[in-house]
Amino acid sequence: MKKTNSPLIRVENLKKYFYLKSGLFFQKGILKAVDGVAFKIEKGKTLGIVGESGSGKTTLGRLVLRLITPTEGKIYFEGEDLINISGSKLRNLRKKMQIIFQNPYSSLNPRLKIGEIIEEPLKVHKIGNKKERKEKIDKLLEFVGIDPSLKNKYPHEFSGGQRQRIAICRALATSPLFIVADEPVSSLDISIQAQILNLLLELQKKFNLTYLFISHDLAVVKHISDEVAVMYAGQFVEFGKTEEIYNNPLHPYTNLLLSSSKKRKMKSSFDLSHIFSEKEEGCPFYPQCVKRKNMCKHNKPNLIELPDGRKIRCFLYG
Repeated sequence: MKKTNSPLIRVENLKKYFYLKSGLFFQKGILKAVDGVAFKIEKGKTLGIVGESGSGKTTLGRLVLRLITPTEGKIYFEGEDLINISGSKLRNLRKKMQIIFQNPYSSLNPRLKIGEIIEEPLKVHKIGNKKERKEKIDKLLEFVGIDPSLKNKYPHEFSGGQRQRIAICRALATSPLFIVADEPVSSLDISIQAQILNLLLELQKKFNLTYLFISHDLAVVKHISDEVAVMYAGQFVEFGKTEEIYNNPLHPYTNLLLSSSKKRKMKSSFDLSHIFSEKEEGCPFYPQCVKRKNMCKHNKPNLIELPDGRKIRCFLYG
């Protein structure tokens, strides 16, 4: 009997709700930032999460890393239940899980030299002595294409692409197994984006890294991901192999994202009224959907699995 490897990351029915008081721009209600998400990622693979701003993808990334506490659900890392651990045990696991932020201009401390920035997580987790940390910093800088002789310079002395390489270097410092990359190329010029994506792929192969890659751009996700989850209003509306979703998008929202990616522009279709409402009536995408039916207005579709393994949340299928 063939032995199957358990996934590095497994998420079940994950939810994050924010309970809001009445304010100037909205009434009292519940913001369902993440609403019943489930997935798994095999070691050495990449799951791309794609959707517009406000869809819940960044919140999802922070939930998986336990940077914020979920309202409900389970998160397993190497089979360990992250929800029910804390203290030193959680800190030890954090060495294996890192994040790359969207904006390298704000994610690097401007008062520290880049060598000190990379050394910070090593000190926090008490990894190596001063000499060993210095040697590791030099090797990591070489891995990401930065000359180690520049480690005494400050972040403002580098370009945007170089700063993101430094941020990647910092994420690698603790020898993680899993990295959440939250829009890591969206603030960079298109010419630099491909370089950073290729670097992430090279590092994944070299260190057998597992990625959760967050983006609003399906074209970017196609370049790096093995599987893609399309997210809208806190839920997955389509999930499947990258090539299948890119070559044959099924959900109307996926089609919208794909056409916008090809045109390199996005006219937002996101309707916040649904996720701020306590009413559970109808499909969240109904107001913007070009293929909507009458039943969509009053009924919520479930995420179903098609015969080919694709998952979709739409009454057009199944």
